[in-house]
Amino acid sequence: MLLRRLTALYVGLVLYGLSMAVMIRAGLGLDPWDVFHQGVTLQVPISFGLVVAITGVVVLLAWIPLRQKPGLGTVSNVVVIAVAVDAGLWLLPDLHGLPLRIGAMAAAVVINAIATVLYIGAGMGPGPRDGLMTGLVRRTGRPVWLVRTGIEATVLATGFLLGGSVGVGTLVYAFGIGPLIGLMIPFVHDYLPGFRQPESDPAQAETLTAA
Repeated sequence: MLLRRLTALYVGLVLYGLSMAVMIRAGLGLDPWDVFHQGVTLQVPISFGLVVAITGVVVLLAWIPLRQKPGLGTVSNVVVIAVAVDAGLWLLPDLHGLPLRIGAMAAAVVINAIATVLYIGAGMGPGPRDGLMTGLVRRTGRPVWLVRTGIEATVLATGFLLGGSVGVGTLVYAFGIGPLIGLMIPFVHDYLPGFRQPESDPAQAETLTAA
């Protein structure tokens, strides 16, 4: 069981980073956090992956007053996704032609959903950004949708002002990722424990429902 969970965790995190790279190369808009990450890279001379890692560390510091406890998956999320997205950007060329870019965008969203189901299903700790959300839900008593919307609207607006890419891909991700994850959960539910844990954790249960 442990080997299965570790495999799901690291395959999921690598796929997550690669999906981010494909979405960037598609050039049709990014998800809110990646709009922020891209905006920062346009302002400072460091790689996209390094921005992702630094942002993850900063968000983890916000866990302290929220009394969130990181797991192996939390720390791995910061490191593995950062390395995978930079590797993906190095391997993938710029994409030309609208049909190819649309196909890449759609593939990126599907791969991202698969990756999310795998690394959350591993049940070894949430990513820094997910943990921030669940921590705020517990501390404030506000509904998940409100906390999530507030966080993502803030990072999206900040990233956009910094020059990050907002477009149709942003909308496709926002409206497509949740239903895709919901469709995929039954395929791993009997094999990975991550989606069974929320029974004793109402905040995380609602988070997964709203994903």
